[in-house]
Amino acid sequence: MGTVYSEPACQAAYSDDVQRLYQLLREDPQRLNAQDSGTGDTPLMAACRQGNIKVVQYLLDNHADVTLTNKKQRTCLHYVSKRTFSALDYLMIILLMPILLLGFFIMEDKKRKNEKLMKMVLSSSVDVNAKDYKGNTSLHYVSQRKSHKLVPLLLERQADTAAKNNMGDTALDIANKGKSLKISTMLKKSG
Repeated sequence: MGTVYSEPACQAAYSDDVQRLYQLLREDPQRLNAQDSGTGDTPLMAACRQGNIKVVQYLLDNHADVTLTNKKQRTCLHYVSKRTFSALDYLMIILLMPILLLGFFIMEDKKRKNEKLMKMVLSSSVDVNAKDYKGNTSLHYVSQRKSHKLVPLLLERQADTAAKNNMGDTALDIANKGKSLKISTMLKKSG
């Protein structure tokens, strides 16, 4: 099912309903940065959580506040960094892999969309080194998810490779624990 928001603008953003979001913002422009009462998510966070590129672009074009944090102290960039394949994605990949490698193409398309989403959010004034309640930055999350295409994007924006989370781990520590040699090498070169 997914997340259900009490804030209509968040739900429209999460559901990839640009028309509904447009109507809501026309009625009340303050909803652009409205925070859901349950999670504290904004419409931008909700759209990033789902990877809804058109909604994210619409919200950024309308100057949604990328610096806001939710109840877990996460920004929209944290949610872009945490994006991963869903169980349904994995099922589709497994089922379609034998059929002309369709599963592979689905997987690559999802990776490209995540990269595009990251570039969109990074083109704003988002704080690339913002820490959530666990002390994790976006660089921690992309290292944990082994998203080797996203690491350079964060490093280009001066992501702090020495930042430690509440467990005392840097992004490099996380990459080493996850045996991600490619990410470890990138982080060592930049640090």
